[in-house]
Amino acid sequence: MAAAQPHPPAWLAFDTGPQADPTGVVLAGTAARTRAGLFDALATALALPDWFGRNWDALADVLADRLDAGPLVLIVSDAAELLADEPPAQLGTFLDVLGGVAAGGHEPLRLVLRERAQRLPAVRRRIASALAGVAVPPGSPAAPPAGPDGRDAGPPRP
Repeated sequence: MAAAQPHPPAWLAFDTGPQADPTGVVLAGTAARTRAGLFDALATALALPDWFGRNWDALADVLADRLDAGPLVLIVSDAAELLADEPPAQLGTFLDVLGGVAAGGHEPLRLVLRERAQRLPAVRRRIASALAGVAVPPGSPAAPPAGPDGRDAGPPRP
């Protein structure tokens, strides 16, 4: 029997729903496989100011400023791809930044990780590991398979 997964924080949700959601800003996980890609995708999707420094502290600052204007729902499609080319600690740092901003007394922040149903359990395990500060070992059920270059290739897309 598998161990029960801890409940995610209130600001985090998992979804297999439709691609369009009128209440949120959609970010493609495929564009955010690296930290630089994530910062670029966020800058574009959220129309962040030119002075956004593309680092974790700057992200916390601009998200806090953004939340002063109203609530934000950030939807990551293809969530298994989110920071997949980075060391596992980078995903943990991203989630820590969002958690800190969500707890900062601003308008509500919500992160929705959207993935196909068959990939969602692995995404949940990867997120739980990142929140707990535990790296997912390569080859484990939560780790996507490596491609020919040793990087995460993920399961083939239908």
